[in-house]
Amino acid sequence: MRYRRLGGTGVEVSTLCLGTMMFGAWGNTDEKECHRIVAEALDAGVNLVDTADVYAHGETEEIVGRALRGRRDDVVLATKFHEPMGADRNRRGNSRRWITQAVEDSLRRLGTDWIDVYQVHRPDPRTDVDETLGALSDLVRQGKVRLIGTSAFPAEQIVEAQWVAQQRQRERFTTEQLAYSILARGAEAGVLPTCERHRLGVMVFSPLNGGWLTGKYRAGSVPADSRAGRNGDHFDFRDAAARDRKLDLVGELDALARESGLTLIELALGFVLSHPAVTSAVIGPRTLEQLRSQLGAGQLDGLPADVLDRIDALVPPGHNVNPADAGYQPPALTDPALRRR
Repeated sequence: MRYRRLGGTGVEVSTLCLGTMMFGAWGNTDEKECHRIVAEALDAGVNLVDTADVYAHGETEEIVGRALRGRRDDVVLATKFHEPMGADRNRRGNSRRWITQAVEDSLRRLGTDWIDVYQVHRPDPRTDVDETLGALSDLVRQGKVRLIGTSAFPAEQIVEAQWVAQQRQRERFTTEQLAYSILARGAEAGVLPTCERHRLGVMVFSPLNGGWLTGKYRAGSVPADSRAGRNGDHFDFRDAAARDRKLDLVGELDALARESGLTLIELALGFVLSHPAVTSAVIGPRTLEQLRSQLGAGQLDGLPADVLDRIDALVPPGHNVNPADAGYQPPALTDPALRRR
């Protein structure tokens, strides 16, 4: 396993991060297997574990907490808040009121006294970023949180938050978690260079593009136990043009991987780890078999320039094959009331 500094924090983390969204009701309901996944990942050298309060509505954090008993001190543990955690309109978002409650709930479920990286799961246009930074700064000073970060923030909001932290003497965001893969390269245009300029540690989610870059989806074949098989309304399969283009690209990428002496999964993970702004790729296995198929990429530090050039020829830099892969759509685009009088 290789390790990199998490931005300018001085914390060293593995280039593969264990994502846990598939633990519990959303994926694997066998808690013993989830524990074995955690143990095997840690034994392989993974020291960064990522979760969120909303995963399986809190159940995932509880499973992670139990799985880490006796090994908590060896792990850089990251979780997130923002998404709704109940019908109450104030049990969501980025307000001080919710943050102070959400962190206590996560600490209890995780069975720990502190969170290493506490992340804002998505932007909240209704809340002043200074309100959010103020609450998070208090948590850092109280010792409940070590570092604070964001997820799926546009470049301009990352810059605004850095400016507000400086002007108001708040703790600043030091990490960003974003969607990035061979098939979803939009982050290259603005967010990744912005993170690099501000020395943010970058964790990449969906580096396998929702399973596409495992090679499991082929023309006329959707495995029943895959994410798309379990969710018949999977967004890629609603868009025939995006689906067909991805099918074509996966075939070409698979051939490139074999020519390069890699598996398709290793090609995909090696690609995101080649970007100078990226610290760690979040892998989200549902089973032990899936974990084992991805751990080999922990030995990669990136891909050779000639292989990256051939990927560029297939998917241009900054291009998302499916626009829905961006990870976040600002309300100004999704709410007509914000652009009409």
